[in-house]
Amino acid sequence: MKAYLGIDVGSVSTNIVIVTEDNNVLASLYLRTRGRPIEALQAGLKEVAASIPAHLQIAGVGATGSGRFLAGVMVGADVVKNEITAHAVAASLVQPNVQTVLEIGGQDSKIIILRNGVVTDFAMNTVCAAGTGSFLDQQAARLGIPIQEFGQLALKSASSVRIAGRCTVFAESDMIHKQQMGHRVEDIINGLCEALVRNYLNNVGKGKEILPPILFQGGVAANQGIKAAFERALGHDVQIPKYYNVMGALGAAQLAKEELNRRGGKTKFKGFDVTNLSYLTRSFECNSCSNLCEIVEVLENDAVIGRWGSRCGKWDIADL
Repeated sequence: MKAYLGIDVGSVSTNIVIVTEDNNVLASLYLRTRGRPIEALQAGLKEVAASIPAHLQIAGVGATGSGRFLAGVMVGADVVKNEITAHAVAASLVQPNVQTVLEIGGQDSKIIILRNGVVTDFAMNTVCAAGTGSFLDQQAARLGIPIQEFGQLALKSASSVRIAGRCTVFAESDMIHKQQMGHRVEDIINGLCEALVRNYLNNVGKGKEILPPILFQGGVAANQGIKAAFERALGHDVQIPKYYNVMGALGAAQLAKEELNRRGGKTKFKGFDVTNLSYLTRSFECNSCSNLCEIVEVLENDAVIGRWGSRCGKWDIADL
């Protein structure tokens, strides 16, 4: 049986998906990267390999996320694509008529506008983490509340408390002030959810025509308080896909399937044995011109397998 492997390596999570030819998800995994993408990817691949049938043939591999180049050279990816493309493809797969994708991850957020299955506009917020999952994790820890309970508490709110959400520092000080004034924790959490949504729409979604069907993807989609706040702000239903937290990996797997079906031939996938190999990354500064680019190298068992980072492409190597 043929299947396709999708990998999404981000700053907060490393996600892996295996899907069949008919888009049946055989395995999905969401792991915390914890600043160690190589170890996280190897651990994830080992766990996924143990959960699938031994006779399964991986016919193609796709990689996406901020660590897509690293993942690509490690496993031998057939397709390496950016997150916008991967999330749009996955959204279209689960909802063919989708017109808007809201995606909020651990440290960035994005919006994707589709019309007739084609991406017509998008925007990303990568400068400030005020509207992302890591910010919610931080505030949940400060309040002593498990992040898993955050959304349900927001839904119990009886009144709205306005929280300044444009900056993480201001939001935190405003939350402390509201607590000192005696507001209920549920109302403060709901106010924080509304602040995050307000910040997202005023920055990432500014000037965008947000039309239904609307899909909400990324780890933050698990927060029902954020979903409810989006629905109040937009006046439309917001759908959360079954595999909301691994949609990037799902899109990467679909892109790999399309690529292999288009060009034919064998996959470049090295196999799950990469979990037992030794990997190392190092960098050096190129002084060939005034740009002084930082060049990153990836080594597999002490042999260079990938290199990138130069503006001119002088050092870039995808396959050695």
